[in-house]
Amino acid sequence: MAAGGVGYLPGSGDPALADFPAQAPDTRRWCFADQLGPHFLDAPDQPVLLVESRGVFRRRRFHRQKAHLLLSALRHRAAELGDQAISLQTDSYAEALDRVREPLSVCAPTTWPARDFVLRRPGVTVLEARGFVTRQADFRRWAEGRSRQRLLMDDFYRVARRVHDVLMDGAEPAGGTWNLDHENREPAPADGRVDVPPPWLPVEDEIDEQVRADLDRWAADGDVAFVGDDGPRLFPVTHAETEERLQDFLTHRLHAFGPHEDAMLAGDPWLAHSMLSASLNLGLADPADVVARAEQAYRDSVAAGDPLPLNSVEGFVRQVMGWRDWIWHLYWQLGRDYRHGNALAAHEEVPPWLGDLDAEAVGANCLSSVVRDVRERGWVHHIPRLMVLGNYALQRGIEPLAMTDWFHRVFVDGYDWVMVANVVGMSQHADGGVLATKPYAAGGAYINRMSDYCGSCRYDPKKRLGADACPFTAGYWAFLERNRERLAENRRMRQPLSGLGRLKDLDAVVEQERDRGTDPR
Repeated sequence: MAAGGVGYLPGSGDPALADFPAQAPDTRRWCFADQLGPHFLDAPDQPVLLVESRGVFRRRRFHRQKAHLLLSALRHRAAELGDQAISLQTDSYAEALDRVREPLSVCAPTTWPARDFVLRRPGVTVLEARGFVTRQADFRRWAEGRSRQRLLMDDFYRVARRVHDVLMDGAEPAGGTWNLDHENREPAPADGRVDVPPPWLPVEDEIDEQVRADLDRWAADGDVAFVGDDGPRLFPVTHAETEERLQDFLTHRLHAFGPHEDAMLAGDPWLAHSMLSASLNLGLADPADVVARAEQAYRDSVAAGDPLPLNSVEGFVRQVMGWRDWIWHLYWQLGRDYRHGNALAAHEEVPPWLGDLDAEAVGANCLSSVVRDVRERGWVHHIPRLMVLGNYALQRGIEPLAMTDWFHRVFVDGYDWVMVANVVGMSQHADGGVLATKPYAAGGAYINRMSDYCGSCRYDPKKRLGADACPFTAGYWAFLERNRERLAENRRMRQPLSGLGRLKDLDAVVEQERDRGTDPR
């Protein structure tokens, strides 16, 4: 894959956006907990610094399984490296660095505060970021001269495909089409399952036992607080375990991934998803390698006369080098203040039942099921996140930055760079239309079509008024009425807004939902 084919742009005035050198092979490499794969080193024998900061867990109430995953991954990496690594357990990163009496290098961290911190530290050389397919300088070159509203994922994805020569047949995309998403929107299978074997799952070891004992002790001492259920650990913590999961996906699940990518099933949280997001975001897998492996699987299947469905392969590639890279680059491109957007004036607090992941307090089956899945696993795929959790917060006017923090804390693959654009922009439309041309608000009909949640629910997705009125169906109309003026100039919202005039019971629906508030019982 080409290293810099999009071009190179000189650094910006913000030091956190400066262009950094690519390598510093003669220094000890400080690896953050999301930089744990071999591609974060310049040589296999490079000395390493790993820091386990207790203070990180005091600042936020993380999901218990997320805390376990982070600590287990750090300690497994330390065990792999042995004497090659200095591994410190301290209260803060500053305390750890004060103990190290030699020059350090670090790949640019993935958040604004962490970059600011490393740039202030004397004796630390900051290198360009790794762990993404397209370099930051190359993205800035592509974005130069474009307005915020024209930083379109599909445009970026096409350029990245060409530059890195991924799923290309000469100058044209494989199959003649860039994006096959229209083939990947089939509803949930009628029999409640996708025809793939269960995913590969890791087996815990003595390091996990020690992590669990430490977390138990910290919680008992009142030092930290968690939310969500404890293990067993469901996600890889080493490069080798990540290889197992990737190969299992390519062999047994990739073929079925595409068609039901947006479906939701109460009895099958995994469907045919890769479950690689946590590994990618811990830095255990190089996304360029993941994409190359998926493409090779496709090419090999074509050569063997039994081709993998291109819509599944392209859909997966688009997730990894399209959407994931795009969200990462937008985190920096849109600036430090983007997170504070609140274009729809949403100021409700995150309700206690959601903060505590109390699924039993929720009457709507879709919401209860998804919250239970998050409590039990710290993970659901992208559609429950967007169209159940995000949709509910959007309709109920929950404050976008508070929801961003909630998603960050309770998902095992959640990081600040992941959630800011995903939640503020895509999910909550709080940027006024920079990422998405219209709000992702939908009534119960969408959830009924794409899932099996509604059949056993006390609420009727067809009803907007009454004791059995669906909170999503009624909430959709209340959302439109509350934001009628704010959305009036959005051409994609003209038809939905015009529907308000045809609802003779609109006032009653709005009053009903005002009384319901953020309580879904």
